[in-house]
Amino acid sequence: MIDAAPPVILGSSSPTRAAMLERAGLAFTAEAPHIDEDEIKHSLNAEQASAVAVADTLAELKARHVSRANPDALVIGADQVLDCNGTLFDKPPDMAHARAQLAALRGHAHVLATCVCVVRGGTRLWHHVEEPRLTMRAFSDEFLDSYLDDIGAAALRSVGAYQVEGLGAQLFSNIDGDYFTILGLPLLPLLDFLRGHGAVAR
Repeated sequence: MIDAAPPVILGSSSPTRAAMLERAGLAFTAEAPHIDEDEIKHSLNAEQASAVAVADTLAELKARHVSRANPDALVIGADQVLDCNGTLFDKPPDMAHARAQLAALRGHAHVLATCVCVVRGGTRLWHHVEEPRLTMRAFSDEFLDSYLDDIGAAALRSVGAYQVEGLGAQLFSNIDGDYFTILGLPLLPLLDFLRGHGAVAR
């Protein structure tokens, strides 16, 4: 008798991550983890934790929280932190902060510390870290204002206030890293792990 594949849950409220999994043909459900991310980040920042440490901690906490009520499921947690010369950036709360972030990032390279982990029964089974490096060109204030007018509230949905899959591509002079990871999820390593646990067809 062949054991049934374990259910898969995305422990995230991110529509971008859910869309990536859907397009890849993964059968899953999504459940938002109710953790105080701001408080956790504040504590980690006080300890001068690296961007990778922050993203890894949050990814695991998200998955563990959802796993408590779903012990038999493979729960995916993910997080992403932007590091520009030692300064960590979050999603901007409003358009003024989005403009300030983009102004601070232009002309510089930054790293997107991106972590994904899988938890089952409260135990972390696997995790993966990638750090794409992106360089913004030195665009003008006029371009910046026009860009934000065009993209609107979508600028508030991503760390760094850009969406490289759309108009945000025009902000960059160079991108070194996996496309899916830049969008917020190292998809190919994740699918490989899930394949090994029977959750994705071989």
